[in-house]
Amino acid sequence: MPLSVSMDRPYMTSFSDSLRAAFSLILSLDPVLWAVVMRSLAVSASACALGCLLGVAAGAFLGISRFRGRGMVIGLLNTLLALPSVVVGLVVYLLLSRSGPLGFLGWLFSFKAMVVAQTVLVLPLVTALTRQIVQDAENTHGEQWTSLGAGPGLRAALLAWDERLALLTVGVTAFGRAIAEVGAVMIVGGNIDGFTRVMTTSIALETSKGDLPLALGMGLVLLTVVGLMHALLAALRWAALRWNASVVEPLTARLL
Repeated sequence: MPLSVSMDRPYMTSFSDSLRAAFSLILSLDPVLWAVVMRSLAVSASACALGCLLGVAAGAFLGISRFRGRGMVIGLLNTLLALPSVVVGLVVYLLLSRSGPLGFLGWLFSFKAMVVAQTVLVLPLVTALTRQIVQDAENTHGEQWTSLGAGPGLRAALLAWDERLALLTVGVTAFGRAIAEVGAVMIVGGNIDGFTRVMTTSIALETSKGDLPLALGMGLVLLTVVGLMHALLAALRWAALRWNASVVEPLTARLL
């Protein structure tokens, strides 16, 4: 039975019954549930890709550059790490509203508006963590690249590439932050059924309605997605360590 007709399904009063019903909804591949899941993944993946693209570039630049006011910029960046998601949603709402500077785009209450809100939310996180990672790498072996003639831009790119596994962790963290967000997407997306409803807003709505199986089903899928992302990252790190131990280190030893 489609999940949209939730009033035709008896509400579960016990946690165990709700959990069994949630698993049944997931395993039956209910189209309504999985449409919300796929929309959530698309929004968060798009926002994470944009946030990482901009944040890694900005963070790498801050990690190797020295300029007047840098401490103030880093302090502001660290402050933005604690920026509430509802504030982000409010700012993006005002920018995209009809009377706002970006109102001509017509993006409010759309997929694009949610991507913008989540991008703004994860951008400070990616930038701050990348800045710290690249700065630590610069302090450790940045002078070697400088002695070889690498300029600031090239050095930032090389150091970021050297720390790519750490930056993958940053990307997974940003994705988890984006997909678990509810306040901003609720404000700019409107939680419109079939258009802007995502997993977190569905969980909030269905819980308020008392439809616990659907809310639990969304929650279980959400936890599974984040868990799979971390498992994939762990597998990549393990493969990289094996590659270094079996190929890179023996080759380096022979060359030396």
